[in-house]
Amino acid sequence: MPPSKRLNLSVQYACDKAGLPTREAVRRWARAALAGGGEVTVRFVDAEEGQALNRDYRGKDYATNVLSFPYDTEPVVLGDMVICPAVVAGEAAEQGKAVEAHYAHLVVHGMLHLQGWDHDDDVEAQAMENKEREILAALGYPDPYVSELTPAAL
Repeated sequence: MPPSKRLNLSVQYACDKAGLPTREAVRRWARAALAGGGEVTVRFVDAEEGQALNRDYRGKDYATNVLSFPYDTEPVVLGDMVICPAVVAGEAAEQGKAVEAHYAHLVVHGMLHLQGWDHDDDVEAQAMENKEREILAALGYPDPYVSELTPAAL
């Protein structure tokens, strides 16, 4: 029997929920990036929790935008993703991107990591970025690697 294409998604809000993506939006973005089935938790955290997780699991003592914790890819993707809204909002403003588009990008990025994609070298990074562009374009979002700031806005 082939593996399930079903996505069992849990979305947790461990911080102020105001302005954060809905469960339905997260599901749409995650599903678009998932090749088969999966059991995934996406947890939105405050900067303190984000920093602690990044420090404990990556040895980097600062909050980051997204962390992925893959557990398995067969027969379905199993993993957790942690997103820090404080970092996401700051990056979106700094890069001149719509916050929603940036969240969509980070969910897609994290889902690809859960499926084994990486960006450890230039070849892997280019392949992953191209896949992200393809998925996000299909969802109606702009290229996440191009700033939406125009020279007049700078």
